[in-house]
Order: sequence, then C-alpha cells, then structure tokens
Amino acid sequence: MEIVTARTEDIEELAGLLGHLFAQEAEFQPDIDTQRRGIWMVLQNPANGTIWVARNQQRIVGMVMVLYTVSTALGGRVGILEDLVVLPEFRNQGIGTRLVRHAAEHARQMGLLRLTLLTDGDNLLSQQLYQKLGWTRSEMVPMRLLTPVH
Repeated sequence: MEIVTARTEDIEELAGLLGHLFAQEAEFQPDIDTQRRGIWMVLQNPANGTIWVARNQQRIVGMVMVLYTVSTALGGRVGILEDLVVLPEFRNQGIGTRLVRHAAEHARQMGLLRLTLLTDGDNLLSQQLYQKLGWTRSEMVPMRLLTPVH
C-alpha cells in the first residue's frame, strides 16, 4: 500500500469513498455530484488544499485531505484535516493511522502552525485514533451557519 497525492482521474473513487463517510456522519448526507464538485475544487486549486489517497495496488482504499487557511491567533497558515475515510473492508489495518500521520508530516513540512479537525460527538473510535496520534480535545465549540446559494 502506498500513500500518494490524489489526481483528477481519482474523482469518481474519491466521491465514492465520501459516500461511505457521509452515510455515517450525523450532519451530512452522501450526494455524489456535490462530493465531485468539492473534490474538483481542491484538486484544481492546490492553494485550497491537498488530498492524499491510500492505494492498494491500483485501488483507492482510503483518503484524507488538508484544507489551508490562515490563523490570526497564530499569525500564520494552518490546516483543517478533513474527510479521513477508509473503505469498510480495509479498516483496522492501520491505513487511517498512516493517512493521518502522512497529512501531519506534510503540514509540518509546509510550516503549518496547527491542524484542526471535527468528528461526530459520538464517534469514539475516531476520537481514540486521533488521541492516540497526539491530537487533543479543544475547548472550542463548533457552530455553523449554512448560507445556501439560491
């Protein structure tokens, strides 16, 4: 298994992976066209972020991305770790751990000052994975305002 940067020809497989992720998340629903559009936005503009995939031979079995922004509190670039997902039949083999470590190492090499992520409050397995890898719980409370385009 290798971890490499995603390419535009990976969009269909990545959108399928996101379907697995969003089917289990409380706030999101799978929508293949929406997922394709979001993936495209990242792949077409590297300033937005980077997507990595775990390949088992030629098949994509997992993915993770880091989106880039700026923190005025830290005075520099930071990242948001998004969309860690591994195909169900490949879970519990260390692939998620390798993807998160790869993303964190990339963040260090880029000089990002912090990575942040969100998990569902009841997703204890994911929270345990992140804590095992050195992530700590924030006292910040996430809030959202959807601003749909009409």
